[in-house]
Amino acid sequence: MKASEVLEKLKVRFPNEPEYIQAVSQILGTIEEEYNKHPEFEKANLIERLCIPDRLVEFRVTWVDDKGKVQTNMGYRIQHNNAIGPYKGGLRFHRSVTLSILKFLAFEQTYKNALTTLPMGGAKGGSDFSPRGKSNAEVMRFCQAFMNELYRHIGPNEDVPAGDIGVGGREVGYLFGQYKKLTHQFSGILTGKGQEFGGSLIRPEATGYGNVYFLENMLKTRNISLKGKTVLVSGAGNVAQYTIEKLLELGAKPVSCSDSDGYIYDPDGIDKEKLAYIMELKNVERGRIKEYAERYGVKYSEGKPWFEKADIASPCATQNEINEEAAKALVANGVIAVTEGANMPTTPEATKVFQDAKILYCPGKASNAGGVAVSGLEMSQNSERMKWSREEVDAKLHAIMDDIHANCVKYGTEPDGYINYVKGANIAGFLKVAKAMMAQGIV
Repeated sequence: MKASEVLEKLKVRFPNEPEYIQAVSQILGTIEEEYNKHPEFEKANLIERLCIPDRLVEFRVTWVDDKGKVQTNMGYRIQHNNAIGPYKGGLRFHRSVTLSILKFLAFEQTYKNALTTLPMGGAKGGSDFSPRGKSNAEVMRFCQAFMNELYRHIGPNEDVPAGDIGVGGREVGYLFGQYKKLTHQFSGILTGKGQEFGGSLIRPEATGYGNVYFLENMLKTRNISLKGKTVLVSGAGNVAQYTIEKLLELGAKPVSCSDSDGYIYDPDGIDKEKLAYIMELKNVERGRIKEYAERYGVKYSEGKPWFEKADIASPCATQNEINEEAAKALVANGVIAVTEGANMPTTPEATKVFQDAKILYCPGKASNAGGVAVSGLEMSQNSERMKWSREEVDAKLHAIMDDIHANCVKYGTEPDGYINYVKGANIAGFLKVAKAMMAQGIV
């Protein structure tokens, strides 16, 4: 297998899907050598089957807004691979959603889920509907209309969606309620549910907490402590909030967060009181991060915070938010580690900058796998009709992140001792999925 040849063929077949091609290229280049150690993979044309989704579901979503006007959006579910378990991956509601973005996310999700060692395949879905500026009633009507079609394609042993950008506890509750009404079943069909109806403790916190647990492991490879380090965080949603919370708990000083309009930079640090304000602002009032700057008298600027000075960066917003210029600025400002809370937030050119500088850099499929890991634990609790304590779930999450880090080190350590976390994560996830596919035949 030659990665460049496979990639060129995919570009011809899918010419208008840049995010999907980017995600595939980032994995193919790192697994080529390992893939070619297994001639049985090539004989079965495994690489093409690994890259192309099992199934694409695309549908119209029609709903009525508060003014009585009929609105139409597109809905999608990309079921990429179920070799190691039921399809599993979030739903994203955002105006930027396209087939290309969801295909990239489903592709990434397949290998991320494999890294957790839990029995979960990879999928992703969503809509170009944005909850921003919508009333609760409008969001409910949209979610119900969306589920009216999606329910035909999911199930606790078939495909288990969860939340993502634009899909939080409110949306998951509305989606679950409609699924239950349509199917007459109370099952673990969605993860990220409320505590009152089958949700797991630590699930809202899991992606952010896991992100910081992985960061701790990276720093330990160089005998560096997280305590006292300043950290740039982007985003102001679920992942960013709980990344900040865990950073504070472990003695670091987060100094920024952002939303789609701009970012705040607080050199005194975002403490517990300020974090509580952010959570109220974003989760309840659904306001803009600029209001933080007005309240606390700190810097607010458009864009992302990557040109500010800090020790560590953690992008927790969206794909491709760190470009080559931003990466060079981070390195020049002395950043020693970058850990991704978002999915593919770093462009290929920026990744090269980090790796050439030999700083600690981990891709999201490893460092942000804590969210889907606890989703898997939620599925287990639902199947058992059991509820585990906060301490039990957190301990399992911590252990899973430690195991993912160990696998990245195993497959990613280069001759000079530098740990290429991108290579390590890709090979570890790839081998698990590939071997499962080989065992199950040509299906």
